[in-house]
Amino acid sequence: MPRPQPHLEEVLASEPGSHIAALFDFDGTIISGYSATAMLREKFQRREMSVEEIAETAQVVAQHSLGTIGFSGLMSGAAKFMRGVDEQSFIEFGEELYKKHIARKIYPETRAIIEAHQAKGHRVAIISSAKIEPTARDLGITDIKCSAYEIEDGVFTGEIIRPLCFGEGKVLAAEELAAEYGLDLDQSFFYSDSDDDIELLERVGKPRPLNPNLKLKAIADEHGWPVQRFASRGTPSWVDYTRTIYATGSLVGAFAAGLPIWALTRSQREAANFSIGLFGDFATAITGVELEVEDEKHLWSSRPCVFIFNHQSKADVMILAKLIRRDMGGVGKKEIKDIPILGKLMEWGGTVFVDRADGKSAIKAMEPLVDAIKVEGKSICISPEGTRSLTPKLEPFKKGAFHLAMQAGVPIVPIVIHNATDVAPKNEFVMRPATVRVTVLPPVDTSKWSPRTINTHVRDVRNMFLRTLGQPEESAAESVAAETPSEAKAEKPMPKKAAEKKPPVKKKAPPKKPAARKGKTG
Repeated sequence: MPRPQPHLEEVLASEPGSHIAALFDFDGTIISGYSATAMLREKFQRREMSVEEIAETAQVVAQHSLGTIGFSGLMSGAAKFMRGVDEQSFIEFGEELYKKHIARKIYPETRAIIEAHQAKGHRVAIISSAKIEPTARDLGITDIKCSAYEIEDGVFTGEIIRPLCFGEGKVLAAEELAAEYGLDLDQSFFYSDSDDDIELLERVGKPRPLNPNLKLKAIADEHGWPVQRFASRGTPSWVDYTRTIYATGSLVGAFAAGLPIWALTRSQREAANFSIGLFGDFATAITGVELEVEDEKHLWSSRPCVFIFNHQSKADVMILAKLIRRDMGGVGKKEIKDIPILGKLMEWGGTVFVDRADGKSAIKAMEPLVDAIKVEGKSICISPEGTRSLTPKLEPFKKGAFHLAMQAGVPIVPIVIHNATDVAPKNEFVMRPATVRVTVLPPVDTSKWSPRTINTHVRDVRNMFLRTLGQPEESAAESVAAETPSEAKAEKPMPKKAAEKKPPVKKKAPPKKPAARKGKTG
């Protein structure tokens, strides 16, 4: 049974309007765990911390935990390590930290609450002591109030800027937002996991503890504040690891189960069909993944075809196997081919491996897929994004799948996966139980397409995905600006004679680097 979502349901039923604020703490509320821990881990892995710095950091953290220094002392201790660091290099470090560690820690439930507030027209802001810019940008949040280090001439001085965004400082930050935007804090929400935020929780009209610590849980019980906990992120249990290992290994077992069919009937195709369906059913069942499929009829109405899907998670493989089930081939990155057993099994099952870095090689490797469609009647499954996206936001599309459909003379069937990141976001090993929504869009006729009009078709199909996902659509101008000369060269069609030359696409000049300044950074 799906977990109840009282906070989300409350937002969906709430009054709309920009006079209402939805304020969020960061660590433990938007993400699981602490961003500072991820930062220290990354710096340690890069060997950017000396033994002395590690020892001093541990001492400061221990003193804060024992209560001998307050949060201000903790921040002051951390600021010392920033002395002399270039601001731009720190920004770049933050972007890398987000991609490698933070993005996969975002609670999907909190993301849903934020999106619900945004749909209501509420003013959404993050008020935190952590560094949050990349996460805020991903979540579409432009209002940020956070603690900051002092900067002079683009370099950190080793000092902090007061007041800190902590305790009463968060109340001041919220009141600044209220004064700037005309917000009514008495009708506003604040989400937090810690009793450190009690001042702001008591200031707003709708305090909403998320994943509260023991002290905040006791306070919430005393005040009658509704509490909600999420289990979709955080430390996995042994059950989660067991599910994941069994689901991954079931690919080998499923293909082994198909060997007697191959041996007795001499039909590799029927054996592969049996194995694909078995793998999809077993892997989704053991991981606790349930599918809510809209317009499933389109999966069968126009075969053979080219199925395209948005790639969010490693769980997509088992989801697609359960949906498509038979007479399918696919495209994968060449690195998978070198994995013992798995590479051979996927190749036997009809996967073609391509080198993403070599456009000509990728085009040549995909040529047999045209025969697989025309001669064998197979459908091909491809992600036009090329790789898993870091967040649920749709990435740009490559054109290989579209050229393939044109040359094979078959339609494209878009499969829109809404929330596979709930199962396993990028860079996460463990898969967790979730209900995944899938929308199968009507087949797209490619019979009148041509290489000259391919950009328009790619944009139109991508906009179908964006509309279904509830994301902003791409304009024609944005489509042209996003295409690079190297992409245009790599994504030529696969004709037997030379491709028709295209005029070069003008590339916009990169934005100028901002001048050094004196001020704050979050």
